[in-house]
Amino acid sequence: MNGGIKVAREAAAELATAMAAPPAAPPPPTSSPTSLDATASSPAGAGLPGLGAPPLSVSQLRSRFREGKAALLERFRTSRPTVPAATLLLRSLTLHVDQTLLELWRQARMPANAALLAVGGYGRGELFPYSDVDVLILLPPGLSPTEPELSEAELSEAAQARAAIEAFITSCWDIGLEIGSSVRTVDECVAEGRLDVTVQTALLESRYLCGSRRVFTTFRHANTRAMDPKAFLRAKTLEMIQRHMKFEDTPYALEPNCKESPGGLRDLQVVIWIARAAGLGKHWHALAANELITPFEVKQLQRNEGLIKLIRARLHLVAGRREDRLVFDLQTAVAESFGYEPTTTQRASEVLMRRYYWAAKAVTQLNQILMLNIEERIQGSQDAAMRPIDDRFLERAGMLEVASDDLYHRDPHAILETFLTYQRTVGIRGLSARTLRALYNARDQMNAEFRRDPKNRATFLQILREPGGQTHALRLMNQTSVLGRYLWVFRRIVGQMQHDLFHVYTVDQHILMVVRNVRRFFIPEHAHEYPFCSQLAANWNEPWLLYIAALFHDVAKGRGGDHSDLGARESRRFCRDHGLSGEDTAMVEYLVKEHLTMSRVAQKEDLSDPEVIQAFAAKVGNERRLTALYLLTVADIRGTSPKVWNAWKGKLLEDLYRQALRALGGAKPNLVAEIESRKQEARHALNLLTLPVGIEAPLWQTLAISYFARHDAGDIAWHARALADHVQTRQPIVRVRLSSLGEGLQVLVYAPDQADLFARICGYFDTADFNILDAKVHTTRAGYALDTFQVICPHLEDHYRDVISLVETQLGEALRASGPLPDPKRGRVSRRVKSFPITPRITLRPDEKAQAWLLGVSTSDRSGLLYSIARVLARHRINLQLAKISTLGERVEDTFLIDGSDLQHNRKQIQIESELLDAISA
Repeated sequence: MNGGIKVAREAAAELATAMAAPPAAPPPPTSSPTSLDATASSPAGAGLPGLGAPPLSVSQLRSRFREGKAALLERFRTSRPTVPAATLLLRSLTLHVDQTLLELWRQARMPANAALLAVGGYGRGELFPYSDVDVLILLPPGLSPTEPELSEAELSEAAQARAAIEAFITSCWDIGLEIGSSVRTVDECVAEGRLDVTVQTALLESRYLCGSRRVFTTFRHANTRAMDPKAFLRAKTLEMIQRHMKFEDTPYALEPNCKESPGGLRDLQVVIWIARAAGLGKHWHALAANELITPFEVKQLQRNEGLIKLIRARLHLVAGRREDRLVFDLQTAVAESFGYEPTTTQRASEVLMRRYYWAAKAVTQLNQILMLNIEERIQGSQDAAMRPIDDRFLERAGMLEVASDDLYHRDPHAILETFLTYQRTVGIRGLSARTLRALYNARDQMNAEFRRDPKNRATFLQILREPGGQTHALRLMNQTSVLGRYLWVFRRIVGQMQHDLFHVYTVDQHILMVVRNVRRFFIPEHAHEYPFCSQLAANWNEPWLLYIAALFHDVAKGRGGDHSDLGARESRRFCRDHGLSGEDTAMVEYLVKEHLTMSRVAQKEDLSDPEVIQAFAAKVGNERRLTALYLLTVADIRGTSPKVWNAWKGKLLEDLYRQALRALGGAKPNLVAEIESRKQEARHALNLLTLPVGIEAPLWQTLAISYFARHDAGDIAWHARALADHVQTRQPIVRVRLSSLGEGLQVLVYAPDQADLFARICGYFDTADFNILDAKVHTTRAGYALDTFQVICPHLEDHYRDVISLVETQLGEALRASGPLPDPKRGRVSRRVKSFPITPRITLRPDEKAQAWLLGVSTSDRSGLLYSIARVLARHRINLQLAKISTLGERVEDTFLIDGSDLQHNRKQIQIESELLDAISA
């Protein structure tokens, strides 16, 4: 049995060579049985449990393994949060598992010609507190039970081997070592590797633990012969691109995966894997020796890799499980484990995440440089022909190449000209490794003098004024840190989190997303996404002004104070420094200052009120500003989160734009004429359906002018047709159709009015998991409620006929039911709401005409919220005239127009507000 006596020094040596750098902290005390150096420096076999001593029982091994691991974790928990401490922990955990596996291997009496290998992260010697422990049991050809034509003796030997292997794996689990194991021969390993690049990658970084060294050597040689570096490069590159797409191709997600996200540890591991496969080195210093990276880049890699490893180790420790996502629930606890404390302007978690984002950004940049360098070396494309573009830049294999490594130090103007050339040159798909490296090393050139240089200012403005390519150029400038170093105000918000429950990107990523959305309005290929916006953009001759406004609209976030006002000042300074005219400066400053106004008016105010439209039109001032503000508002909302925008918000904004445009055109609001026009259009729609003339009259005679002011002609015609035979019914009528907006359903409810009707309707939608986007509530002169709802629900597209039928039946039954209102459903509050709660707020004030009251509700979203509000209103017999439901991600900003006698008494009003606050508190 050679599994125990000879392995101590070999295992420690293998582990040491697998490390990229030596530990920079003193070793743990040598009295610890799990100390890395205790075994590595001792004579062969010394310090290994069980050598020359009776085997330990399962319970003894379990206790020793758990206590040893707990001691290591506790020492790390109480140590200063430094990179050397994390490095030592990973190595010590690795050695602790090594020693445990060696003892179990010895006790299992494994075949002498089998070998035990560590693979995956364990093979690299980087075992995080709750990482998987992956091992490969390597068998010689005669011991695989799957091989054909084995003799009886060989079958017997294979059965004994199988029994020993099963005993070994069972004993691992019995002591609490949850290994991931595979059992293969050398030929099976090679075959599996050819079929699955993931298997091939795991085998590439395998590490010998114990058993037959001869089998391991054969395995190593076979893997080396089977490796095709070009095919491996292609497979790992495609795998990386796919992984990046899964995480939306950004290192700045608000809950990043510090292992798998772009800029995470996996981006560094894939570089080493490809380099190993091509024989270019197994660690950063070897890559530097092969001139793939510079000594300065090695330091940057080690510093940023070390920080992310430290964060990941602390994350595991705080979570108490394998958790690689920096989720909201854990960010504060991880930050506190680093000793970070909140300030008046920043949470402790924001300090942590800022450090993480900067490290991830550096990793992303260095990954690009290394991947391009290694690809050139493997493919031989470094010798490809180069096409001169000008005296500064060349094109090689579709990449933009600097003419000399010191270009940016000799001529700093060339830094911004890089991105202008990238925009202008057809066929360029990116920057070469040489160019990326030159930019990375020229960061010190981008100082205050660089920012003030008139030529650089002209170049940056020209980038924005080019016919196209702004999105890619600005993103590339941000990735290479050029954008933040040129626009110093932008640098302050790189990697800044937003805790407002609806932004899902950091501030810099959101800004660039808004620029992208604005840019798409001017690209014909995207006209189908934003038809009305594209139509308006076609007549706008200076899109670059909108790009500047988009760049600055949120640039002052996180400073305290109104970011719109502060951002407007920054934009005015930028425009002045870059020589814009007074008119253009005024336009940009206005857009930044008022970028939230149109959204607020559309989603919170009554657009059927002519005075609302007049006030908004007066604030805008002219058609050019109106168009620019509309385009920026749509781009901004669509850039917050994929979940925030919907067709209903689009309709509200478009309606506001069109009404304000008419007001700006000099047409004074004439409500009577507008209503008559809608009636005529509705009658025409009914005639097209060959319905009897005058079918609408019985219903219309019962409706007040406010009904016609709040509904368009299509809805008015639909209501008249649906209710023509039911105007005097005593039974609730429910009619449902697909929304004319192309998203969700329109639900019409007509029933004798009662105090709790709206609450019962909301209760049904809550129970059925529908989200209400908008509610228009009317009471006819005959005492009937005529309510219209815009709702959305999951799985509507595939089963809309069934859903429509179900709503018409079930909602009708719910309205016919009597008895007290049921309690609202208490759904689970999301992790994000728990981590970043907002204080519930209620505002109650008379409207400007003093005829009704405006109720404002601001709180975190949860199921049953609207129903809870409706129950309070019903309890106090408060009438609802209009409901503007605005859900921004996981934040609710609802506005209700209400009236009722209780609102006229101060004591009752305070009681209502108190009950509403209780109802909306999560």
